Amino acid sequence: MTWKNDQVSEQETAKILELARSVFDAPGDYVEFGCYAGDTSLMLAEILVGSEKKLYLYDSFEGLPEKSSQDASDAGRDFVKGALAVSKKDVKARFLRAGLMVPVIKKAWFNELTSEDVPDKIAFAFLDGDLYESIRDSLRLVEEKMAEKAVIIVHDYANPALPGVAKAVDEWMIKSDYKMTQYQSMAIVRR
Repeated sequence: MTWKNDQVSEQETAKILELARSVFDAPGDYVEFGCYAGDTSLMLAEILVGSEKKLYLYDSFEGLPEKSSQDASDAGRDFVKGALAVSKKDVKARFLRAGLMVPVIKKAWFNELTSEDVPDKIAFAFLDGDLYESIRDSLRLVEEKMAEKAVIIVHDYANPALPGVAKAVDEWMIKSDYKMTQYQSMAIVRR
């Protein structure tokens, strides 16, 4: 089935799916931090049909948290606390309507999650937390769990409305052994 993604461009969506397929043989599960309405989640679930891999979704389901000083941007005025709220029930219902296996869905702010909330091995991570602290916290949660040849995609890395995303990634990259490339607004990170 073809899904429409309201928050990610068509070209970026194609790249996400290409990279998700490219690591299918890597050990580990797939995770998405910041699933919003589940557009990308449904596409990832389709890739995993018939496999033993699981999809894990993490979201507050209360919209965006409060911005930090790292997120200050005149272009980002619309990204306010509570924006982009969708219920967990609505996301789950989309999977049921599509006839797809409902993923493991964890409702929490990312700073409330611990390593026990994340699978032991991760092959693919899509991070779409929009703000500095959300990206910082999700990177902290996945960094030690990434399998060899796994990939992390951070959406909005080059989005001037969300400067905290790039700040969080750049700070993390300084102390990590990962390599980064950029595709449109996304940072693509690999070991």
